Amino acid sequence: MMGDKREKGCATASSPMELGCGDGDESGNKSYMRTAETLLRLVPVALCTVSLVVMLKNSQTNDFGSLSYSDLGAFRCLVHANGICAGYSLLSAIFTAMPRPPTMSRAWTFFLLDQVLTYLILAAGAVSTEVVYLAYKGDEAVTWSDACSSFGGFCQKTTASISITFVTVLCYAVLSLISSYKLFSKYDAPICFNGKGIEIAAFHS
Repeated sequence: MMGDKREKGCATASSPMELGCGDGDESGNKSYMRTAETLLRLVPVALCTVSLVVMLKNSQTNDFGSLSYSDLGAFRCLVHANGICAGYSLLSAIFTAMPRPPTMSRAWTFFLLDQVLTYLILAAGAVSTEVVYLAYKGDEAVTWSDACSSFGGFCQKTTASISITFVTVLCYAVLSLISSYKLFSKYDAPICFNGKGIEIAAFHS
């Protein structure tokens, strides 16, 4: 009976004190979402670091010669992209974990940087995939023979590093959706008028 009265009191609240009945649940949900996003932003830190280390240690020497990741520009770009991604992921996780009031500038910053990092790591992974494909298959049109038959270990490590990179891309695709939602949910939906007036969506905190 007392629980029913308390719920009824919150539902029919008419004073500021009564309106605070649901504040605990709302703050708890925000804390949960902040923790989940922080953990999701920490995942690319581990993925990028593993991909970076695998590629940095990727070299092979045999009777056919020596081959290292640094001999190919695409793989150097992949290393740099993973390094940038790992650094940004760590910094963004720290800022996300800090309980701060939502602001428009912060929402736009996360939105833009998440988009840039997503396309950066995607481009690096795509270019590296093309290079490793040529290493496996060669190109008869320009008389390029495959290199992986002679440097199998190098190609295997390269494939592992690229695969981890594309898992990172999936993580950043999810983060981009989250930052997009957090940004555009701050705008009110535009209201249509029958006249010539146009209502512009307004920001609300």
